[in-house]
Amino acid sequence: MLTSQHKFLHLILKWLFPRRTVPLCLRHPQLHCPGLETVPKEMPVTTVTLDLSHNRIAQLKEVSFGGLSRLETLRLSHNQLTTIKPRAFQNSSGTLLRHLDLSSNHICDLEQHYFIDLPGLEELWLFNNRIVRVESSVFALLSNIRKAYLSHNRLTDFPFFSIQKHTHPYLLLLDLSSNRLPKLPLEDILNLPITLQKGLYLHNNSLVCDCSMYGLFHKWAERNFTSVTDFREEHTCFVYGIQKGTVRFFKHERYFEKCNFTGMRLFLAEQEASVSANAGSAVLLHCVTTLTGQHVTFFWVSPSQEYVAPPGNSDSIKMYSNGSLEIMEARTEDSGIYWCMAWDHQLQRNETREVNLTVAMPQNHESHEGFNTGFTTLLGCVVSLALVLMYLYLTPCRCPPCQKAPPPAANTTSPNQMIEAGAGSAQSSILTPTPPTTTEGPGRKVSTNKHVVFWKHHSKLLSPSQQKARETDSIMSVFSETPIMLP
Repeated sequence: MLTSQHKFLHLILKWLFPRRTVPLCLRHPQLHCPGLETVPKEMPVTTVTLDLSHNRIAQLKEVSFGGLSRLETLRLSHNQLTTIKPRAFQNSSGTLLRHLDLSSNHICDLEQHYFIDLPGLEELWLFNNRIVRVESSVFALLSNIRKAYLSHNRLTDFPFFSIQKHTHPYLLLLDLSSNRLPKLPLEDILNLPITLQKGLYLHNNSLVCDCSMYGLFHKWAERNFTSVTDFREEHTCFVYGIQKGTVRFFKHERYFEKCNFTGMRLFLAEQEASVSANAGSAVLLHCVTTLTGQHVTFFWVSPSQEYVAPPGNSDSIKMYSNGSLEIMEARTEDSGIYWCMAWDHQLQRNETREVNLTVAMPQNHESHEGFNTGFTTLLGCVVSLALVLMYLYLTPCRCPPCQKAPPPAANTTSPNQMIEAGAGSAQSSILTPTPPTTTEGPGRKVSTNKHVVFWKHHSKLLSPSQQKARETDSIMSVFSETPIMLP
């Protein structure tokens, strides 16, 4: 029987923990809790949280927790569990049990019947066990699962294909770190929901270095997935060659410089609802679906109502077994709605997806036209300038006919003055504000829309040096778009 001191302690704990979260060893001190080898049969039916951790329980028998209809949290960590019998959780709270801790035990296999009676389970702790095998249907009925911890085990494989968006819509974290996974099923992992990929922890495994493995983690790092960014130093892989060693591939990326990620675009690309491409380029459309496996088939329907199935209809349209459609050289007439369908023959389920493709002409096409127009304009300016220079320098000088000297009484101008006046007249015929009216000979007609400045010579007589300077200034005025100001 319980002593008065134990009863007093029990009353205090009952007052402090009204929802029956009292550790079992304190409520039943005569059982010597640190040495429990089986689950006690007599437990209050109002228990909400049951902590049986740090004992020596080796197995969970049938109906081990019968009658606990309000149980929400069950802790069995740090025991010696190796076996969970079928129906071990039957007649318990079932849908109410949300947290189950089986960490730090001796469990080797996860069999399909382990959690069949716990459809409401949200968090499952299985880390630090000896698990080497996980049956594909062990999580089948855990539709409400949110977090599953399976790190620090001995897993060499995991059924990623059994986790789909429609079967596990709330799963946000799957910890498989510190196991012995040698290779990753890339296609199955990338078929997982994006929300789960962000919380898929795979560091500290026995991965073999290859381009597909590196490409997956490199893509996740570019998208700042916490599963990679929080453990960059712990992502390692094995290199086999002359020397076998471990490489931290985010720190020594030079080992993957020769990787060709172009061939991996089928796996690493995410399909958007609308896709834009340039004419002449290759376009890859993905049939994103939650259906996977060997029983799933795909086909596409183009905007022109053309049916496309693997391997494609021609050299211009190819289709792959995973449902991706590739247009080798896109044309503007290929734009429109592409319709994809995935059909699972075993489950008799189908899913469809629409992708809107827009094909436009390359942007550099317009830049070529702009360059051609500018070049034509420049060439026209050069030709016009050449014609102006030809007019100024190559046109024959039409000197006026020589006039007979008048009698001395009628004209008192000296011969030298007459020569200078004749030269001024000749210059005035060229540098006049009005173009010549004659059009005799090539190049005589002057275009009035060119930037040419004409200067009319005044009747003031100049010395030969001044006249030469004026002629130079007049010629320089041809290359200016502003009036020439002479002193």
